Amino acid sequence: QVQLVESGGGLVQAGGSLRLSCAASGRTFSEYVMGWFRQAPGKDREFVGGISWSTGYINYADSVKGRFTVSTDNAKNTVYLQMNSLKPEDTAVYYCAARWKSNTKYNYWGQGTRVTVSS
Repeated sequence: QVQLVESGGGLVQAGGSLRLSCAASGRTFSEYVMGWFRQAPGKDREFVGGISWSTGYINYADSVKGRFTVSTDNAKNTVYLQMNSLKPEDTAVYYCAARWKSNTKYNYWGQGTRVTVSS
């Protein structure tokens, strides 16, 4: 059974940094794409960034380019989201998700971790 467990959320001041982790288990993820999403209060869930385990290809939402970095630790089956220069508008629940590389829809989701950025 696939399990994605996020951690690392918390309260930080604007301009600060946080690193989120997503520990993946339950299968081999070498052919999967991992994504980070977020949902702010009253807003739709939005894509933040993603990485392909097999190719290493990474993409980001325009709103976080240059501030957020997605990376993996293959030995630990863990995906990270390093968030720098945080802004109050980055406040949201952040979710880790996984999809088979040929799928367009993410079908495995973590429980989310809350990030609050104070001004």
